[in-house]
Amino acid sequence: MRTRRTLFVAAMVMASFASVAPANAESLQHSVFMRGQIVDMRDDIATVCIGSADGARIGQVLDVARVVPVTIPAKSGPAFRRKDVGHVRIDSIVDTHFARATVIGGEAKVHDIVELRRE
Repeated sequence: MRTRRTLFVAAMVMASFASVAPANAESLQHSVFMRGQIVDMRDDIATVCIGSADGARIGQVLDVARVVPVTIPAKSGPAFRRKDVGHVRIDSIVDTHFARATVIGGEAKVHDIVELRRE
């Protein structure tokens, strides 16, 4: 009897989380996980692999970072660090996967990482 009650309570708790998850998942994804890459650069216009499915919106400012190698002892293997190099602003949403953004500070190159600016 006690086991059945415990299972019922556990099922109710899980159901309550499941009903809340979609609403919170978008804001969590938007504030924590919105990250992509520059896939094309033409002049100062970047095509970024962040689209409407990721929560991208026109006017958002994204930080641009580059992965650069760091010199370390040979037996430790390769090491990299992140170098902040600029900022882009989303001008248009292409589709669910891509957006176009203008470089508004610093520099940006293909393969650089872009992510929602933390303010």
